[in-house]
Amino acid sequence: MADQAGDHLNGSRKPALGIRENLPQFSLLVLVNAFVGAMVGMERSILPAIAEEEFLLVAKSAILSFIVVFGVSKALTNYFAGRLSDAYGRKIILITGWFVAAPVPFLLMWAPSWNIVLFANLLLGISQGLTWSTTVIMKIDLSGPRNRGLAMGLNEFAGYLAVALGALASGYVAGRWGLRPEPFFLGVVFVVAGLLLSIFCVRETQQFVSLEVVEVGGTQDESPLSQRSIFWRTSVSDKNLSSVSQAGLVNNLNDGMAWGLFPLIYASAGLGLLQIGWLAAIYPAVWALGQLYTGALSDRIGRKPLIASGMIVQAAAIFGIAWSQSFMAFAVCAVALGLGTAMVYPTLLAAIGDVAHPNWRGAAVGVYRLWRDLGYAIGAILAGVLSDLAGLSSAVLAIAAITFMSGILVQVRMRE
Repeated sequence: MADQAGDHLNGSRKPALGIRENLPQFSLLVLVNAFVGAMVGMERSILPAIAEEEFLLVAKSAILSFIVVFGVSKALTNYFAGRLSDAYGRKIILITGWFVAAPVPFLLMWAPSWNIVLFANLLLGISQGLTWSTTVIMKIDLSGPRNRGLAMGLNEFAGYLAVALGALASGYVAGRWGLRPEPFFLGVVFVVAGLLLSIFCVRETQQFVSLEVVEVGGTQDESPLSQRSIFWRTSVSDKNLSSVSQAGLVNNLNDGMAWGLFPLIYASAGLGLLQIGWLAAIYPAVWALGQLYTGALSDRIGRKPLIASGMIVQAAAIFGIAWSQSFMAFAVCAVALGLGTAMVYPTLLAAIGDVAHPNWRGAAVGVYRLWRDLGYAIGAILAGVLSDLAGLSSAVLAIAAITFMSGILVQVRMRE
């Protein structure tokens, strides 16, 4: 099977694991994931403003409801995407995700009610769960164990740089031409490009699992783990896997808060749409660029130091944003938040790949991403309720405290 995989992916060359050995396909998957990230970025800087200005929503919990819908749908889809990609192959799941995304830009352009916006984010979450999860798994398949941190750094770099550029572009278009429909024309381009590349250029990578098992001197499991066992290991019983899962959840909990509340905090400080667009872009841009270094660094120094310290850096940055009032102060804190997230994000995925057996790695990644992306929903609900009860700053400070405690838990519980 491994030989067939190599023949299929590399012509007549002998199959091999590694980024360099599979560079054309790996690079293509990086590009595809950039379009996946851009789909989220196009609404990141402007949807809270649409909620307030066009749909006249006042309660912060109502404004953040789109993040709750997105987070829950993406999280549940992640769970099944890993399992389905193990059962049916990676490529078909990737293509399906792009088809699900196709209506999203049009729904956001012309939504006559907030419920339609919520439905669009339901579809966007499902699409993100299928496409992003699959590109992660495919890169893990190709890279092998030696360059797993670098592979995840490149994957998340592409995705979150695209989030940043999408947020900046949509903020610019909204500031010049209006909140709707023009910013969402970008989404049509992203969907078409991602779908065509996935159909005609991306190749199946599942066969490389067998090659990895052989290269590391192992064998295929005679009795594969049940889904229940994989879920329990990844969520609770395995100290490394469960530590990674809770850190992923809290990371996206604070990102969900940032997505929904930070534009409102910036607006309350008197900043305009273009400035808000820049701030919405700085954080994921630093996050993206930092992962080019931190992913590979985790291959050399280990996963635990970067995860624990990265969560604490995030907490400090969020605390700073709660007390800032000027564009420059917000920008400095956004840079710090991006650096902290860059330390954590690819390292968490690499750690899952380290511990999980290749035969059930896809399912384990799905469980991890279930918990991680539930953080979007939990963060949005918590931030919305606390904002309505105690104000924006109090909600942000509470999220900062939770993030700090997550880093301490990793330091105490996780083994390298």
